[in-house]
Amino acid sequence: MSGTSDHVEDLLRTLAPQALGVLVRRRGDFAACEDAVQEALLGAAGSWPADGLPDNPLGWLIQVATRRYTDQVRSELARRRREEAVAREPAAGAATGQDDSLTLLFMCCHPALTPASAIALCLRAVGGLTTAEIAGAYLVPEATMAQRISRAKQRLKASGASFDLPEPGTEGWDARLGSVLRVLYLMFNEGYAVTRGPVLHRADLAAEAIRLSRGVHRALPGEGEATSLLALMLLTEARRPARTGPGGELVPLAEQDRTRWDRRLIGEGAALLASTLGGGRPGEYRIQAAIAALHDDAARAEDTDWPQIAALYGLLDQVAGAANPVITLNRAVAVAMSRGPAAGLDLLDALDADGGPLTDHHRLHAVRAHLLERAGDIPAAVEHYRAAAACTTSTPEQRYLVTRAARLHHGGAG
Repeated sequence: MSGTSDHVEDLLRTLAPQALGVLVRRRGDFAACEDAVQEALLGAAGSWPADGLPDNPLGWLIQVATRRYTDQVRSELARRRREEAVAREPAAGAATGQDDSLTLLFMCCHPALTPASAIALCLRAVGGLTTAEIAGAYLVPEATMAQRISRAKQRLKASGASFDLPEPGTEGWDARLGSVLRVLYLMFNEGYAVTRGPVLHRADLAAEAIRLSRGVHRALPGEGEATSLLALMLLTEARRPARTGPGGELVPLAEQDRTRWDRRLIGEGAALLASTLGGGRPGEYRIQAAIAALHDDAARAEDTDWPQIAALYGLLDQVAGAANPVITLNRAVAVAMSRGPAAGLDLLDALDADGGPLTDHHRLHAVRAHLLERAGDIPAAVEHYRAAAACTTSTPEQRYLVTRAARLHHGGAG
């Protein structure tokens, strides 16, 4: 029964943005449509595991959501019957092959919203992430993120946004595309490395981010950053089979069996990255894709070109570091691997000095522990591994950090 419930949950996560896209295209009121779809999802989660899947799961969701929407905003019986009749028709997207998810993504990134609000709204509506997961990606409290998403819905409704794909070059296009790419980037990151709960990754969420990124790339083949983002996802996703051990435990990059990496995805990602070369000043995703490619090129961990990776992280820090301290954190690792742990620890001290969003974050503790271990300060490394384990909300990460601390404490190096 548990397996059936998990299958239904995965299916609903995939169908939710499609159902919401259809309903928003028909009705236009994003907030009311999202409420209606959420009610339909709850109904499906309660009935499908016991009663079995309907013949047309997407059509079922659209029909039930339309009924909920009708109950919310219409009282006349005749109107309700017309709405239900429309809902019983085959979904336009299902009949024509049209996928409304991409249109919904661009709609949620309307210029009326700030980029931060647009991204948060998209992650909720299209990515299906919880408010807590989105807050974790932004390094802000959950209540703050809930308010941000609520305000974004209100502004989107007030803007009168239409449900269609905007034309490149229109007013606010660059910011809108930037928000879309950031949404996909964060969706993929959450799928590849889940920030909370018992699983290490959510393959369905990562796959959806890749699918939508392919759609953006097909629609905008000349957009270098869209191409680079897809390349980054493929080059990173290629390593997923080796990230877990036989018992589902976390396997860090340096210890992975690289023969398990997906060479087909690496080849596709490398070709996409190569197609962007010579396309002007590199952006954030092209630089990150280049870093991922260098990792994938190394047949063994000791073959990794850390000096080049450190240089690329330095460039990336200039492009996006002020807005993303996680980049500086990753740069500290690369610098430590190329110039010694003391140099990396100096960068961490600078990150920790200003009371920024990573202060007391588990990743900062974990990286500091790793570098202290490399520097030979075992007692301090154990302390920070334990601090990281206490802060993380990911069970696999917590187990790895606790195990690492215990091995060091008892004199083991493995």
